[in-house]
This record gives sequence, structure tokens and C-alpha cells, in this order.
Amino acid sequence: MSDELARGLERVLTPVLGEVEVRDLQRLTGGASRTTWAFSTSSADAPALILQTGPPDDVHASMELEAAVQQRAAAAGAPVPRIVAADNSAAALGNPYLICAAVAGETIVRRIYRGLDEEGRARLLRQCAEALAAVHRSDFDGVGLSRVDELADWRQRLDEMGDTTATFEWTFRQLETGRPAPSPTRLVHGDFRMGNLIVDDSGLAAVLDWELTHLGEVYEDLAWFCVRAWRFGAPSALGAGGLGGVEAFLVSYEEAAGIAVDRDAFRWWLTVATLRWGVICRYQAERHLSGQTKSVELAAIGRRVSETEWDLLDLLTGGGPR
Repeated sequence: MSDELARGLERVLTPVLGEVEVRDLQRLTGGASRTTWAFSTSSADAPALILQTGPPDDVHASMELEAAVQQRAAAAGAPVPRIVAADNSAAALGNPYLICAAVAGETIVRRIYRGLDEEGRARLLRQCAEALAAVHRSDFDGVGLSRVDELADWRQRLDEMGDTTATFEWTFRQLETGRPAPSPTRLVHGDFRMGNLIVDDSGLAAVLDWELTHLGEVYEDLAWFCVRAWRFGAPSALGAGGLGGVEAFLVSYEEAAGIAVDRDAFRWWLTVATLRWGVICRYQAERHLSGQTKSVELAAIGRRVSETEWDLLDLLTGGGPR
């Protein structure tokens, strides 16, 4: 398999890099929706590359669309891996693919935390805010993205499972009646969080995993970064990605983006983001319980539904990270 894939990679890279040899092809762990490979080449212009492959679906952006969005974000100043090639066709490699330059650094969150002192956490938090500001000012005209109503989308997904909880239902009703006025449409990453970032000695090196990108409001990305799950056990005082306070994060974003963040609107979106995570946890549990994918990991994620219910009740009664 790896030899056949290496020869296929050489064929698709030759028009871009010239005649090239692919070496050291290794399948990486991680990646819930796609298979990821690392490899080296004989090209001085691209000595280390990353390949992502996977079948198309109705949830994730196509490979060509994801590549186009990353290039728009890079043009706006966001740190993203350099795109080398992308194709929605399965003809060359057996599945659609995206190839980008490898970026050195760490992605495992607890290792990142261990390498940061207080100053380093504050610097990385500021860099995350600046990266999001760059993403949100990206030119999305003509790129082919659609706008998503997050609340309606997660309502539909929960209904399709045929299971719910009293807390989820009460939260949906509260969110529907308290929806803030819409803010301007922007390009949204869709999964901006710790775990989808590469961090090196200088801080934020790259933003990864763009397959959920779409058009929406800046609040969606800001809130998702501050969901409890993505601070990986850090206390609520470090509610923004386990790096610092939510208020410090929002102030840094305002400075970088040149716009004001409505704090009430942000709390509404943080509740939506927390509800989103709860529905995801319930879905993962269903995959295990139904026998579709028997997995202790999925069952453990499912147990976090109750944790999410607590967070929702806390948010709806004035609590939550600050």
C-alpha cells in the first residue's frame, strides 16, 4: 500500500515540483475524518510534506475548497501550512487529497502546556487571537463557502439521533428566544481550538484542520475556543484554551481585529458552542451504543454529556468562564 501510494504521490507532485522522489512515507495518528501521512521528498523546495486523504462527505469541506480557504487565510496573515496540491478526484490516489508543507512544532496540548510559563501562555493566547482576526478578515468572495446557522444545524443533528435530554431542550428554547442580532458575515474556521494548532518555541506556528470552514459570525470561532473541553483540564480562570482568561482573549482579539466584541452576544455563542459539544458527545456515545463503532474512547466521550449539561445550566444562570 505505502509503495503504491508513494508512486502515486510522485506522479501528482511532478507537475508542481518537477521530477521528485517520495521517501519515508509514514501514516500518522490522529485525524477523525481523514487519513494523514507524513513523507519527505528529494525536492529542495518541499523536503517535508503532509498528505491528507479521505472520501467526500456532506459535513466536511472538499479538499480543493479547504486548500483555497487556507490560501485566502494565508493572504490575510493567518499562519497556515503552505498548500502544495489538492484534488477532489479519487483518480490519482484512490481518494481526494490535500498536500501541504510540514510545519515543525507540537500539537499535543498537555505537552504544549508543560512547555509554557505564564509569559508564554499569555503570548500564545495573544497569537491565537491575532490568528483568528486574520482568518476573519480573509476575502471569501467567490471561494464557494456556504453560510451555516449553527443553532438550527445542531438542532437538526440532535433530532436525527432521536434522543435528547431535558437540559438540551431547555437550552435550545432559551437560545431561540434570546438570539442576538446577527453580526457581519465572515469566513469562519469552524474548529479553532487547542489540539488543532501547531506550537513551536516562538509560539503559534500554524492553524490546522480547516475541513469545517464555512461562512458565519466571528463569535462562533471565539466561543468554540473557550469551551471547557478545549482547555484540557485547566481551571476556569484559564477559560480561553487553557491559556488565559476569556476577557484577556477577547480584548486581544478586539485589538487585532479592530472591532468590538459584544460580551452578551459572546455568552450566547459560548452557550451554543457548549451545546454543540454536548450533541457531539451524545453522537459519539450513540456510535458505540448502536454497535456502529465499538470503542471505549467513544463511550468515554459519551459520558461527558452530563458534564456539558452542567456547563449549560451554569452558563444560562450567569456562570461560566470569564
